[in-house]
Amino acid sequence: MFESLSEKIQGSIQQLSKKGRISEADIKQTLRDVRLALLEADVSYKVVKDFTRRVGERAAGADVARSLTPAQTIIKIVNEELVALLGEPARLDLSGTPPIVLMLVGLQGSGKTTMAAKLAVHLRKNGQHPLLVAADTYRPAAIQQLETLGRQIDVRVHSEGDRVSPPQICDHAVKRARREGFTVVILDTAGRLQVDDRMMAELAEIRRRVDPREVLLVVDAMTGQEAVSVADAFNQRVDISGLLLTKVDGDARGGAALSVRSVTGVPIKFMGVGEKPSDLEAFYPDRLASRILGMGDVLSLIERAETAISEDQARDMEAKLRTASFTLEDFIEQLAMVRKMGPISDILGMIPGMGQAAKSLPQDETEKSMVTTEAIIQSMTPQERRTPRIINASRKRRIAAGSGTSVQQVNQLPRQFSQMQKMFKQMQRGGKRGRGMSMPWLG
Repeated sequence: MFESLSEKIQGSIQQLSKKGRISEADIKQTLRDVRLALLEADVSYKVVKDFTRRVGERAAGADVARSLTPAQTIIKIVNEELVALLGEPARLDLSGTPPIVLMLVGLQGSGKTTMAAKLAVHLRKNGQHPLLVAADTYRPAAIQQLETLGRQIDVRVHSEGDRVSPPQICDHAVKRARREGFTVVILDTAGRLQVDDRMMAELAEIRRRVDPREVLLVVDAMTGQEAVSVADAFNQRVDISGLLLTKVDGDARGGAALSVRSVTGVPIKFMGVGEKPSDLEAFYPDRLASRILGMGDVLSLIERAETAISEDQARDMEAKLRTASFTLEDFIEQLAMVRKMGPISDILGMIPGMGQAAKSLPQDETEKSMVTTEAIIQSMTPQERRTPRIINASRKRRIAAGSGTSVQQVNQLPRQFSQMQKMFKQMQRGGKRGRGMSMPWLG
């Protein structure tokens, strides 16, 4: 998401950076480019108009034309206005006496059921004891889907089939949670293909019965401008308290995220960034704005690393790097850790200055290369992994046959590994240590 928007805005601002001094006409041209980029990203016209007006007023007021670093001044203004557009960071309200009820609403196909499971995983990591509630009795297999997800993530699911009304199911689930000590109840309510009175009446009845702490609208990031009218309709009828964006990892243009928050005034709280139950990120406007402008997102990268790599693993890896005892066995462990963090292009995009490299990186080829590397290392003996220099011609032929690769591919691995060892020795001499730095794939 935002890839095209990011590329166009960065390209426009980079044109300014090539000029020592810029004129008022240069600023106007940049604003036109930014306006066009936002409209192409499916951002609401009113939101775009207000945004570019504010940037233009601030650019003129900041006397950008006479600034020593005009491009940086423009970037600073655009970044601050993007953060303002995306709103203040907001977390779930879990205050009060348990069980706390979280009610998920949205259209059919927006990803409510999967998001419910992701929220359950997130809350459990933070010390909560969640109960999932299958309150969608209309969509075929919705109850079975939530029960399957519950088994996968080891979270209890309350379901009563499709013969009991959703308001009754939710009421029974909250009473059960109170009896059995669950701290959070997550209601997976029914959606429709479009907003209708029957759906809204049912949601209003559920809200009346269980008094949820949060009513969270699940918005498909790929729906574009339709998301704005949907969010507005739900907000008017059931008074939503937060937004959850799904399918952010897809090819959505990003307009929904920028528009919905501005039009409804309701904060975005989480983003679904993948298909796995753990693929959920808290929404930070400043981090997303930095990504759009190619400034990286180091904090999110660190959080991903902390999720994929334990403290013990990080300390052990750092010690091996410091003593030059890092082997191919360690390397394959690191590859597995990196793959847990998500696609390489996403990770590179979070590193300041690496945004362009991330865009030029062929994602399929990169993943294929990692799989090939793992296959080659797994076809080696433990001794060969520890001491790659003993791999002679006959060993290479055996490894190639075992991994389904060529001798040429096997030849490349020891050379690359040797270069990485040298790189990490230089990093250690330079004092660049710490968790998250022991990442050979960055070489």
